[in-house]
Amino acid sequence: MIILGIDPGIAIVGYGILEYKNNKFTPIDYGAITTPAHTDTSKRLNTIYKGIDILIKQYNVEEVGIEELFFNKNIKTAITVAQARGVVLLACEQNGIPIYEYTPLQVKQGVVGYGRAKKFQVQEMVTAILNLREIPKPDDVADAIAIAICHAHANKLEKTLRNIGIK
Repeated sequence: MIILGIDPGIAIVGYGILEYKNNKFTPIDYGAITTPAHTDTSKRLNTIYKGIDILIKQYNVEEVGIEELFFNKNIKTAITVAQARGVVLLACEQNGIPIYEYTPLQVKQGVVGYGRAKKFQVQEMVTAILNLREIPKPDDVADAIAIAICHAHANKLEKTLRNIGIK
């Protein structure tokens, strides 16, 4: 299965594309879609949409894991991140890709095994799981990869439960 993990943002959208096969992860591509500050929001959203659309098509993405919106105190930031997340969801939907959403707590639990893990612990586990030489940068990229890993683990658990008759 080819999984696209996404950490949404307006300035930086982290992404991680992994193949998950036979309980093994293979990194395919990871990086960030960036938009310059002081650019019209509509242009930034268009850049994000096109970037996600290209990734989905280029890598034949089968499923998408995306982080749920974490509301912080800055409402203006929350709104622009929500808009960016919206165009990501739209690109996935228009390509017919199933979307799965995860809270930061679920991602930490799925990667580190502890929902209150620190950011550096998640980054180190991502690096270890994928046998990378260094922690992916910026942080949004490592977070996106963690979301893809979390989705693979959650999806495996869901299928196992379904196979034994638990929904």
